Amino acid sequence: MAHRRAGQRQPRRHRQTPFDAGARRQPRPLGGELRVGLIGLGRMGRPIVDRLTTAGHDVTVHTRRPETRAIARAAGVSWADTVAETVRGADAVLVVVLTDEQVRSVCLGPDGALAAMAPGSTLVQHTTSDPDTARLLAEAGAERGVGVLDAALSGGPHDIAAGRLTLWVGGDEAQLDETRPLLDAYASPILFVGATGNGQRVKLVNNALFVAQVGLAVDAVRLAGAVGIDEKTILGALQHGSGTSRALTVVAGGRSVDAVAERLAELMSKDVGVVREVARGAGVDLGIIGTVLSSDAVEKKVLRRSSP
Repeated sequence: MAHRRAGQRQPRRHRQTPFDAGARRQPRPLGGELRVGLIGLGRMGRPIVDRLTTAGHDVTVHTRRPETRAIARAAGVSWADTVAETVRGADAVLVVVLTDEQVRSVCLGPDGALAAMAPGSTLVQHTTSDPDTARLLAEAGAERGVGVLDAALSGGPHDIAAGRLTLWVGGDEAQLDETRPLLDAYASPILFVGATGNGQRVKLVNNALFVAQVGLAVDAVRLAGAVGIDEKTILGALQHGSGTSRALTVVAGGRSVDAVAERLAELMSKDVGVVREVARGAGVDLGIIGTVLSSDAVEKKVLRRSSP
């Protein structure tokens, strides 16, 4: 059952009409105030909701737990107990869950988002996942006349709050142009990277490179210590040299390797797992990046994994 803000108008309902598989999608113009469904009110979803409501959009979030409803109330947005109620009548639906399995669960099947979305609406999938999942969503959406954007993201809650989240978007470029006014509320730059699945492929390469660079920063600290330079000094100095990187800046900003690992180990471990699984399925060698990801610097110091 959907719950509305006090004094808020009743939601617009779009009658579900039969749609022939393979028929041409008729897009809705995504300008002005939009009805938006959001699935995944977590670390990234919450600041996206804040930016969307500030921009004047009517947002309904999917909630299953009392604590999530409390977050929705605090954000001043509507909530619904089921995926279908969250997305029904929405102009666009954003998916910001944690895992590939969750993406498939909330989007596909008779109880999934795509089954309840109206023809002409758009599903924007932000979760890091297998590129094959993006393809499955696009195929399922096409059968109902629902557009799907494979919109992998890079950045954190602070980037969303500042409106500078990076999006790598795979799919139809014209559809991205239709949806860009909505995405502009929380993301910049928004980069088109080609076919459906390419958003996730760019994200996976980026994640592999980032974690490997954190591992190299860890080993740089080790090397510096071996020649008599303490961690604080080397991290501060390297940011101003040719060896700097965003990964090094993140490590230096956390003031120590251990602090960064404590904050990001779980998230980076998930990302590395997805990279390895996708590479294995595609028969792709991770090369030198794979060697760094398998090193003690990454496995033990960054991902906090113990030896078997």
